Amino acid sequence: MPGWSRTGLIALCMLSLAHMAAADERRIVLASTPELLESGAFNYLLPRFSLKTRIRVTAVELLEGVEADVLLGPAAAIGEGRPAFRAGKALHLVRAVPDGPGEAKHAGRFVDWLLSTVGQRTVEAFRADGRQVFLAAAGARVEKVRARPTGDLARGEKLAFLHCGRCHVIGPRNRMGGLGSTPSFRVLKTLNDWEVRFRGFYMLNPHPSFTQIPDVTDPFDEARPPPIVPLELTLEDLDAILAYVATIEPAELRGALKR
Repeated sequence: MPGWSRTGLIALCMLSLAHMAAADERRIVLASTPELLESGAFNYLLPRFSLKTRIRVTAVELLEGVEADVLLGPAAAIGEGRPAFRAGKALHLVRAVPDGPGEAKHAGRFVDWLLSTVGQRTVEAFRADGRQVFLAAAGARVEKVRARPTGDLARGEKLAFLHCGRCHVIGPRNRMGGLGSTPSFRVLKTLNDWEVRFRGFYMLNPHPSFTQIPDVTDPFDEARPPPIVPLELTLEDLDAILAYVATIEPAELRGALKR
């Protein structure tokens, strides 16, 4: 009986410690572009942040409607944010999402760490195939996206229905079209950063796998052909689509979407 009591006590202590560890576990979700996810940078950065703070970070793709605590990527993909680092000529921003699924203080701590001297040194220390990929950019000047799109509105309407209408409901003309899993243009217009998202749509999945913008996107990998008929647009075409989308009235939702 005494031996049984000691065994039971030990088991009870272990169970209590497990519950305490679970209660103390802190997690946040970071959403970023496919290019950053595939670069391997997060496999280098995130464990170092977690080791210092005991905050676990899960990196996911920046998709429409994704639930995340931190957004990290080019301005065209995440909208507003604080400069974090440069990849070539592209400036990448980071920002915490106040109403993300995790605790805001943990998201804020990640942003502060990334922009700190230690975080910036860690960014620059990352290597891919032996070469430096990123340059520290905390405090860099951010060039604002144009406040209002300019382009051929009529051409933009035609292009939107022709290309975007394959997956999205654009307006009454194709209200029975689109895919059930994709938001309509009116719903997308409820987003605070709708213009940024439309302007950089080709960086948000699943678009990179089948979209080409000359002088902007890289050619398709010959070993991984597009899963559907490729979408090819010029920057002039994109400006025209944005001019048309600017005229679309946002959907009337109970609460406007924030991300």
